[in-house]
Amino acid sequence: MADGDGLGEAATAAASPPAPAPGQSLSLGWRERLRAGLAGTGASLWFVAGLGLLYVLRVPLRLCENLAAVTVFLNSLTPKFYVALTGTSSLISGLIFMFEWWYFHKHGTSFIEQVSVSHLRPLMGGTESSISEPGSPSSNRESETSRQNLSECKLWRNPLNLFRGAEYRRYTWVTGKEPLTYYDMNLSAQDHQTFFTCDTDFLRPSDTVMQKAWRERNPPARIKAAYQALELNNDCATAYVLLAEEEATTIVDAERLFKQALKAGETIYRRSQQCQHQSPQHEAQLRRDTNVLVYIKRRLAMCARKLGRIREAVKIMRDLMKEFPPLTMVNIHENLLESLLELQAYADVQAVLAKYDDISLPKSAAICYTAALLKTRTVSDKFCPETASRRGLSMAEINAVEAIHRAVEFNPHVPKYLLEMKSLILPPEHILKRGDSEAIAYAFFHLQHWKRIEGALNLLQCTWEGTFRMIPYPLEKGHLFYPYPSCTETADRELLPTFHHVSVYPKKELPFFIHFTAGLCSSTAMIALLTHQFPEIMGVFAKAVEPHPVSMPRFAPSHLTLQE
Repeated sequence: MADGDGLGEAATAAASPPAPAPGQSLSLGWRERLRAGLAGTGASLWFVAGLGLLYVLRVPLRLCENLAAVTVFLNSLTPKFYVALTGTSSLISGLIFMFEWWYFHKHGTSFIEQVSVSHLRPLMGGTESSISEPGSPSSNRESETSRQNLSECKLWRNPLNLFRGAEYRRYTWVTGKEPLTYYDMNLSAQDHQTFFTCDTDFLRPSDTVMQKAWRERNPPARIKAAYQALELNNDCATAYVLLAEEEATTIVDAERLFKQALKAGETIYRRSQQCQHQSPQHEAQLRRDTNVLVYIKRRLAMCARKLGRIREAVKIMRDLMKEFPPLTMVNIHENLLESLLELQAYADVQAVLAKYDDISLPKSAAICYTAALLKTRTVSDKFCPETASRRGLSMAEINAVEAIHRAVEFNPHVPKYLLEMKSLILPPEHILKRGDSEAIAYAFFHLQHWKRIEGALNLLQCTWEGTFRMIPYPLEKGHLFYPYPSCTETADRELLPTFHHVSVYPKKELPFFIHFTAGLCSSTAMIALLTHQFPEIMGVFAKAVEPHPVSMPRFAPSHLTLQE
């Protein structure tokens, strides 16, 4: 999952259209303006010419007599004719409405609108502004977009997931609601089997028991299996991990168990290092022991962060990133960003962003919104919408707005949680990037950092909605990132609990012609029904709204005077 543009160029592109090639900007601009002006002028001239021709031919065509005959014919119509006319009109508009509805659900666009834009607009002199030159940035983005597939909906382990026993289960005790879905917990079980087991587990009885424990669906059964593993081997690190995650009811208890797991895990890791080159099985065992050690240290850092020892947590995370640099996909840097923001070490936060906010790495809401927060911090305390509208935006304010637009385009669900327009819930253990689950996970931990900076939420509220007007239509395209995956809503509903109202974006809005045909069908059907039930009243109403012929005033003969 890679993104399309870099930091500086992407933010600039969000607020302004891409610049044309050198040497062609002036000529192309004047040509486009001239063509648009001629098109508008030509349409007006054709309209005036048509009116003039109609006026000249009014006598040969006998327009006045024909208009009078039509008026007489309309006055002689009975209510049955109006019932038949409105009924037929309702039937035809209903058929058009059903076809439009079917075509929209199948192709995602309106058939009438597509035909109008594709065939009628060029005949009327319109220009297609969305057509891009071969080799242009937009065409390159479309070619990259065509290569995207269902892997865009890959689910990621939440870097800041909570502890099941100390946090998720306490929430269930208090509210009676389950914060985790079965699908989410099943994904975690698969992760545990991948990270904490290997093919050599049969050589150690405790690991064999733990291999069965990770497959258990019932939490008491898993805890019981962990105690059985400790009875076989008091230095079974994964058994302590399971107890710390699921049995410990407080963060203090979880930290105590993780420290025991760390002591056992380091011993096993050193043994595996000494035997790693003996066989492929020993190499697989080293990978498993490395995963266990990294997981334990990371959870110890999170325990220290939750207990207020933030500098200790930062040190553990930095040492972990230096000791195991290949493990960047576990996103330890997102834990580090959150802890540094709590320390208000904004220079260190910027240093981390400079390393990980890279085009070759998958983006995340934590990366994009933290970058926006740092740029917002420099101008938010003095920002005033009224003043900015009068004097214009400064360069620093423009950079902050562009960073917010970039972040909102990556994940449009986050602002409603940061602005507290939507209630937060406990974040799931897995997230879908650019989905509602990622927005919840980010806002749950970072809302306090936005509140701490004076005016940051005010600037976000003033600017974030402008991004939706800038996102190109159709929504299968994108300015800065790859298009929104179509499976976002389905994945989020699987990850988030049923009592949460899932935020969905982008929503396919019904085209204008579907609303128009639906209204036309309903109104004509209602008129037909009223005319059939109350013909006298509708007849009087129809005659009242009919235009009456204008009578010419009669002038007195010229030889008569007022005195006569």
